[in-house]
Amino acid sequence: MLSHVTVGTADVLRATQFYDAVLATLGLVRVKTFKVGAGYAPEGFSGIEPPFWILRPQNRQPPSPGNGCMVAFEAKTRAEVDAFHAALLAHGGSDEGAPGLRAHYHPSFYGAYGRDPEGNKLCCVCHRPEP
Repeated sequence: MLSHVTVGTADVLRATQFYDAVLATLGLVRVKTFKVGAGYAPEGFSGIEPPFWILRPQNRQPPSPGNGCMVAFEAKTRAEVDAFHAALLAHGGSDEGAPGLRAHYHPSFYGAYGRDPEGNKLCCVCHRPEP
């Protein structure tokens, strides 16, 4: 259904350092790097273009997070959610909700929320029940 998701950055080097570390917790790696941004995909990705991008805005204006916008990454395990959140905090992100169950979404919804250094809201969620 989706081709790709993009978040803005003013500092590509800082953003790639952040996302390299945080997305590695989910098995996602940087597969393309340009002067104005970078693309991330699962290891072994064979598609045409990566599904997640960090880019300087094309209009050359400062990036700004959208109100109500959030990128949610799916984890295979609750431990991956925990690792994602820990990496996010360790690499300059900020907390928007510690890892935990959010049963008001559904009984197995285990998620964590944060923001990248530019203020883009991120979520990592495991929808599977604990084994």
